[in-house]
Amino acid sequence: MENQQSNSSLKAVIAVLAILLVGSLVYIFKVSSDVENVQTELKTTLTEKETVMKDLQDLKSTYDAAIAENTSMSEELIKERDKVVSLMSDLSKSKGDVASMAKYKTQFIALQANMKSLMAENEGLKKQNTKLTVQRDSTAVVLVASQKTNETLLSQNDDLAKTVEKGARLSIVNLKTSAYIVRTPGLLRSSEKQIETDKASRADRLKISFTIAENQIAKSGDKTYYVQVIDSKNNVLGDKKTQNFGDKTLSYSFATTIKYENKSVVVSENLAGKNFAKGSYFVNVFDKDVLVSKSSFDLK
Repeated sequence: MENQQSNSSLKAVIAVLAILLVGSLVYIFKVSSDVENVQTELKTTLTEKETVMKDLQDLKSTYDAAIAENTSMSEELIKERDKVVSLMSDLSKSKGDVASMAKYKTQFIALQANMKSLMAENEGLKKQNTKLTVQRDSTAVVLVASQKTNETLLSQNDDLAKTVEKGARLSIVNLKTSAYIVRTPGLLRSSEKQIETDKASRADRLKISFTIAENQIAKSGDKTYYVQVIDSKNNVLGDKKTQNFGDKTLSYSFATTIKYENKSVVVSENLAGKNFAKGSYFVNVFDKDVLVSKSSFDLK
């Protein structure tokens, strides 16, 4: 009887131990499963943290590149980049739990949306600036071309004015000088006789003549020329008057004024004298202070 009771007690103990063993195994399995889930969750959150951090770094790089272009939106872009940098700093300090990662992902998505909107606006401004630059450069090219054209026209006008001025000048041709012996048989001057000579000792008069050539574009009216006759001893013959032209002074033998009407005019003047020196003589014709014709002759 005692043996039966002992067996029953033993069986009860064994049953209890079995139940405890099964419970322990179930508990151990549950704990192991929970630990594994926690490890998996922790690994997942760490991966998500790295992913979000990389996305934020890419976002920052996009802003850095846009800011470097120095557009009119640089100030707005800098503010948004600073928000990204601040979020990166907060993320690096976080433990990476599920709740905080959800918050950071939400903030990243908002920043990413802002970035896309700003980048689109910035790209539009860049295209406008490019178009304006092309228009400005085209305008500058046109202005340079116009300036060159104007400079060319001014140069041509200046050349034309100089050509017209040059063409309007009167030409003096056929400048001749001869020495004459003068004989007056009667009292009337009209009866005097002139005999050409090349002898200095016999000459009584020098006759200087020249022709003002026809010029249709020259200004008509009175024209005054100053004639200078210089003998072989470098003396100015005749009146020996002087005329000032600005800072220049001209010594001349005589002046002659004629009425010019754009047609050829022959001018002839006499220069009386005596005891002419032998040698070479020089005759110069001036229009004001400009030498317009010259010649020379000899007396023996």
